[in-house]
Amino acid sequence: MTEFHHVSVLLDACLEVLAIRPDGVYVDGTLGGGGHAAQVARRLTTGRLIGIDRDREALAAAGERLAPWKDRVTLVHGNFRDLKSILQEQHLDGADGVLLDLGVSSYQLDQGDRGFSYRYDAPLDMRMDGSDSLTAGEVVNTWPQEELRRILYAYGEERYAPQIAGAICRRREREPIRTTLELAELIRSAMPPQALREKQHPAKRTFQALRIAVNDELGAVEEGTQAAIDCLNPGGRLAVISFHSLEDRIVKNTMAQAAKGCTCPPEFPVCVCGKKPMVRLVNKKPILPTAEEEAANPRAHSAKLRVCEKLGPTEREDPNGTQI
Repeated sequence: MTEFHHVSVLLDACLEVLAIRPDGVYVDGTLGGGGHAAQVARRLTTGRLIGIDRDREALAAAGERLAPWKDRVTLVHGNFRDLKSILQEQHLDGADGVLLDLGVSSYQLDQGDRGFSYRYDAPLDMRMDGSDSLTAGEVVNTWPQEELRRILYAYGEERYAPQIAGAICRRREREPIRTTLELAELIRSAMPPQALREKQHPAKRTFQALRIAVNDELGAVEEGTQAAIDCLNPGGRLAVISFHSLEDRIVKNTMAQAAKGCTCPPEFPVCVCGKKPMVRLVNKKPILPTAEEEAANPRAHSAKLRVCEKLGPTEREDPNGTQI
């Protein structure tokens, strides 16, 4: 197996905001290679770390990295959007901290046989979890043209989405599109000459959009962020690292709504919904990598870290508890 190498982004900032307690319960919902998790685990004594990932190969790699602290680490094959049930299965009532790093590792993208990359010839797969049923091949060959156009534009911010979706549908009427290189070449042929002069590969945005759709990544971010808020113990913190605007917007809005509580229309003179604030926002603006970190790890350039802290029952009753 290729070495799972992944430089942890905003590591020091995450450790600072999570304020690890040696006896606490912490969750790394996107375990990856275990970089963040290892630094959490080494700070625990009687505490426990739950590491979750959809990718079994990532779990195996993380297990090796976390071996020195195996007495305080539990690895779970699953999706962080199911955090509530995962904690219940581990007989845990809540967590003192949850970390979500929404970045996709270069190790996963560069595995030629899994179909994530437009640089290697492989079946159109793109599943993070090989036990899931939906593949990129099914999306490309069966989804309606308008839905293809929508996801390319919404998830990939591909301005040539109509042309690419049309080319895909015309090709599949003759024969199925089976491999990554077939699709990459088809995308290239559908784009105007000026687009092909851009620095990035012409298929990059489309492949991103397909990966997000196949793995329902944005749905997982929304459900997982809310699940983490629900599962935090009073005083516990949720730290989420995002890498593009689609994810960051979801995280920002979910945290903001949890900090606001009330969902009544602004014109209502008094609250009738009865919803109380669940968290306070630790940082109004996202925490960004330092210039030094960006220089050492270019992947950190687009990273944003947002943090919220679970309020206790008395704080939720106090309207001032929502003040940041």
